[in-house]
Amino acid sequence: MAQSVLDLTRQVFSASTLVQGVTPTLEYLVTRTAAVGAAYVQVTSGQEQSYSVRATWGEVPQSPRVQSLVCQGLPLQTPLMQALEDSPGALFFDNTSTPCETPGFQSVGIASLAASPVRARDGELLGAFLMYTFAPHVWNEDEAAVFSLVAGTIAGLAGRLAADEQASDAREAALRAMGLALEVRDGETKGHTDRVTALAMRLARALWWSPSQTRALRWGAYLHDIGKIAIPDAVLLKPGPLDEAQWAVMRSHVSEGVRFATALGFLPATALDVVRDHHERWNGQGYPAGRAGDEISLAGRLFALCDVYDALTSERPYKAAWTHEAALAEIEAQAGRHFDPELTRLFGWVLSGDVTGSHLR
Repeated sequence: MAQSVLDLTRQVFSASTLVQGVTPTLEYLVTRTAAVGAAYVQVTSGQEQSYSVRATWGEVPQSPRVQSLVCQGLPLQTPLMQALEDSPGALFFDNTSTPCETPGFQSVGIASLAASPVRARDGELLGAFLMYTFAPHVWNEDEAAVFSLVAGTIAGLAGRLAADEQASDAREAALRAMGLALEVRDGETKGHTDRVTALAMRLARALWWSPSQTRALRWGAYLHDIGKIAIPDAVLLKPGPLDEAQWAVMRSHVSEGVRFATALGFLPATALDVVRDHHERWNGQGYPAGRAGDEISLAGRLFALCDVYDALTSERPYKAAWTHEAALAEIEAQAGRHFDPELTRLFGWVLSGDVTGSHLR
């Protein structure tokens, strides 16, 4: 069993998401005990907190109440979770019909239950590992040992993953808020941040980017124009054409954005690439550095397509919104000049809903 715990620990450390990290543990519990199913529940953030079901393995009761709990979560005041608040380790219930900690479990089809707390570093209860049977079952010493050791060991690591996830969620919310705040100032681009982010996510999925790569791209999308906070209103909000000096000021938003984004201290390189490179052009005629071809980061090349497409299809004070067909035709005409030709082809496939040939080749 020690080797199994070591293997599960390695899987947690190598996981890019919390669900990936805990699922192998749930599978192990079901295959090594009489449990027919296992689940990991975790407290949600927000105004109405509950313990949401984040991952499951094996059989799940199919009653309407269970399906509701899967969707809406366990209330914070659930007796089982309150019992885990004060429990130093796993709790075992051979028959859920009698203990005061397990009311309602039998009515949804769970006859026996084991639960192990997952805590933050400060001891706060974050969630729990659960395993269960549909018929009354006496958990024997071997099963109790497996559950206590495996769930107890992985619980500490899961707590770290959960804390990291919560911190990441808080950062993401703050980054998106920055992008939306810029839209308030630059009213002509209202909705631009969310639209280009959604487009970038579609391309990332077509390229089979990893969750961490996709998150970095999303963060870069939120902040791609953040340097415009340093651009004077006289330039940023000018209704007419910019003169040469004003264009120089406007182009400085890229370097200002990189300076701002770098100062945050936690953005991954891919996010910074988006901020730095989204105005570069495949033929080297972009700014700020005049990079060309593969000198431009993949994230920057990808995001440039999303940024220009949304600019073309959005109404601005100086132009009407282009149709999807006209915008896509213009982007395809700029393949090899403004845009990476391969990514341009991918972009067309994604927007047409045909991603069967979406791998670059």
